[in-house]
Amino acid sequence: MVKKISWTLGGIILAAVLFVGGFLLYVSLTDYKPAPTEKITITDNQEKVLQQGEPFTLTTFNIGYAGLDRNEDFFMDGGTASRASSKEQVQANLKGITSFLSGSPSDFYFIQEIDIKSSRSYNINELNELKGALRQGYSFSYADNYKVPWVPVPLFHPMGHTHGGMVTISGFKSTGATRYSLPGKENWPQQLFDLDRDFIENRIPVDNGKELVLVNLHLSAFDKGGSIRKQQLQFLGNYMKKESDKGNYLIVGGDWNHSLPGTDPSAFKATQGWPDWLQSFPEGFKPEGFQWAVDKNTASVRTVDVAYREGVNFRAVIDGFLVSPNVEIVKVEGHDLKHEHSDHNPVTAEFLLK
Repeated sequence: MVKKISWTLGGIILAAVLFVGGFLLYVSLTDYKPAPTEKITITDNQEKVLQQGEPFTLTTFNIGYAGLDRNEDFFMDGGTASRASSKEQVQANLKGITSFLSGSPSDFYFIQEIDIKSSRSYNINELNELKGALRQGYSFSYADNYKVPWVPVPLFHPMGHTHGGMVTISGFKSTGATRYSLPGKENWPQQLFDLDRDFIENRIPVDNGKELVLVNLHLSAFDKGGSIRKQQLQFLGNYMKKESDKGNYLIVGGDWNHSLPGTDPSAFKATQGWPDWLQSFPEGFKPEGFQWAVDKNTASVRTVDVAYREGVNFRAVIDGFLVSPNVEIVKVEGHDLKHEHSDHNPVTAEFLLK
């Protein structure tokens, strides 16, 4: 009897090892491995040319895959959930997000965490929903940054398959769009299930013969000690210097996953303390002459370890823009949407090319 039990247990353990090993082999073989740079398609490219000296607006919004509304938490931030509460809630969140975007029109949009077909957002193609809401007058430059056949955590309610990324939306002509891979990886096998961080570059011709270079980014968040974020910022700094030295106009924006310079999270009432994942932006990073365009009075993100409650969740400003010296910041406005449909709030800035 003892021998039989031992053989049975051994068989179960062997089957489990083979299953896990086979799964890791499958995910390794199918792992999304983007090139350092990749040209991406610009759909519905516009003909209108940006004018030097005329103001224009740009809105950045991490939409949280339309699954992180005010009633949701997230397991990576200390909560329990890995998916939106229901397909109906994703649709309701998308309706609220697209209603804001269409009702507060900008010349450009930087959108992060938009799903194409993911279990966490019930396989809704959110990019198509966004295109339908904005309709004519915009081009779309989309790049993948999260393609995994199956994310197996949390164990009893896994995130499942993921396919999503970012999109830059433009009301002006673009001459090219490129996906740049950002450096830094977690150790294997965690890296198989993480986002492949990147930024989208759009080159916008200006009537004076120069180019406006737009960079839509989403830096890492949960890297311990911020070591990967340091690599990403070093890469970004080198890129910015190269473009600035050409005399181009440059606007870099999106979700920096750092508490941004000139802002103070203590300005927002909360009973929670500073979360482990949030880093202060490193001093001395800003290239010479560059300026931050942020709204220090409106929080752009909340903690997602618990559902949102006013005055409870820790909040900070991590979404905003960094612009070259030849770009004038006219005004910046964060939109306090009370995290109704996303864990982030959008930020709009008005600029003028000198």
